[in-house]
Amino acid sequence: MPLTLSELGDLPAAVDLMTAARALGFGRTKAYELARLGIFPCSVIKVGDTYRVPTAGLLHVLDVELPFARRSEL
Repeated sequence: MPLTLSELGDLPAAVDLMTAARALGFGRTKAYELARLGIFPCSVIKVGDTYRVPTAGLLHVLDVELPFARRSEL
């Protein structure tokens, strides 16, 4: 189930790949395939064996503008 606007506003500065995939409506297999191929819709940072997605980039891809107070916390 995709994330709600409220849930998007509560995200930390970076999220795990599955949280980003959920926001974009992707399943696990597709998310890891796109990340591995370097074509995930927003930037992905690989830390060891883990993928992290900067929330700012995720929100940009989703064309979501949060209230200024929340955005400044990202």
